[in-house]
Amino acid sequence: MRTATVRDLRYRFAEVEASLKQGEEIVIRKRTRPIAKLVPIAAKTATVDYPDFAAQRRQIFGDRVLPVTVAEIVAWDRGER
Repeated sequence: MRTATVRDLRYRFAEVEASLKQGEEIVIRKRTRPIAKLVPIAAKTATVDYPDFAAQRRQIFGDRVLPVTVAEIVAWDRGER
């Protein structure tokens, strides 16, 4: 298990990231005290399945041309409007 400091994260993150990609666990220290542990994510679980918004739009509205974009519809559905 490798250790890195907060300063390493700030100024040498590429090296820390490379270690994570190789499967190493990294303990983060601040003033010699451990404060966190970085654990690499397995390649299988790193993929994210996003919903098919275009299919949802077609299901709801059919082939009609809409005066708004799909992004606006999603924002409206989430209550962000």
